[in-house]
Formats: sequence, C-alpha cells, structure tokens
Amino acid sequence: SGSVQPECVLLYAFLEVSSDCKFREQLHSLQSQGFALKGSYYYDDEVELQTDGNRSGHFQNGEPVFGPEVNEEAVRIIAAQLTVIGDQFDREIKAGVVNDLVQHFLNENLSGEEIIHRMSEAVEGLARAIPSGMEQEKAMLVLAMVLTKKIVNTMPSLLQRVFSTTVNYISQQLHNYIIRMV
Repeated sequence: SGSVQPECVLLYAFLEVSSDCKFREQLHSLQSQGFALKGSYYYDDEVELQTDGNRSGHFQNGEPVFGPEVNEEAVRIIAAQLTVIGDQFDREIKAGVVNDLVQHFLNENLSGEEIIHRMSEAVEGLARAIPSGMEQEKAMLVLAMVLTKKIVNTMPSLLQRVFSTTVNYISQQLHNYIIRMV
C-alpha cells in the first residue's frame, strides 16, 4: 500500500527544469539507471524511520511499491512553478553556505543522518534570513531543492549522494506538506 515517493519525482523534475542546472546529463543518467523515479531505491537504513514513525519508502519483495496516488504530471507542473521561486532564492544564497555543504557531503565519515541534520540547519537558517512572504514549508522545500542544485553544480560527482539525502530530508521534514500540495 505504499507508493513511489512524490519527493523524489518533485526533486528530479525541479532539477530537470531549473534554468542553470549544469548536470542535466548526469541527472538523465540517474533516471536511465532507474534511480530518479524510484525514490525508494535510495533507501538509507539510517533514515529509514521518519520522525513521525513512518517509513520513508515501502517495499514488497525488495521492490518499491508504486501506488496510484502520485500524479507524476501534477508533480512536474508544481516543480516547474517552484523553479520560479527557486530562481529568486538562488540569488540570495551565499557561496559559503553551499561550499560548507559540499564539504559535508565530501566527508565520508558523516552519516546520512548527520548530513541531513547539516542540510536542515542550512535550510532553516536560509529560511530565516530570506524574507519570502510565503508558507515556511514551501520556502524550506524550495530552498532544499535550490541547495541541491547549487551543491551539484559545484561538485557534479556528488549528484547521487546529494539527491538521495535531499529526498530523505524532504521526506522527513516536509512529507505531509508535499502530500497536501500534490
């Protein structure tokens, strides 16, 4: 009774339509490997249990279970709308924030949970610093996706790790918001 993660579809679509995405080729290779639209493939045991007690992915016989509730087309339309906000936020994000996160992602001693924590701190700090006049969840969602793009633009080899971390972060922090949105 699970489904493909809408967070995964949303992040992929956001990155795909972002104006200055410098890693489209790698992004498409993620999809061709079957990663991009099977968010559960990125299942990380350390972040398996969400803060609300739900699991971030559903498996049956080791395969992700796809449910009818994710309307991929609707998610793509929402992603396209969010990129407009993302472009505005993009200009406000200082290089230092991005470079710090790049260093965390490069540090293989940090667990998935620790990196999600660092990402969460960065997103919350930016959400406080950038007045947006919108719902906090929406601002945090867009900031997380813009940070993903900026980190991978800086260091394309981090795509898989950053993509999966962001999907897990969004699943943990903003899942209910996304379900309401789609």
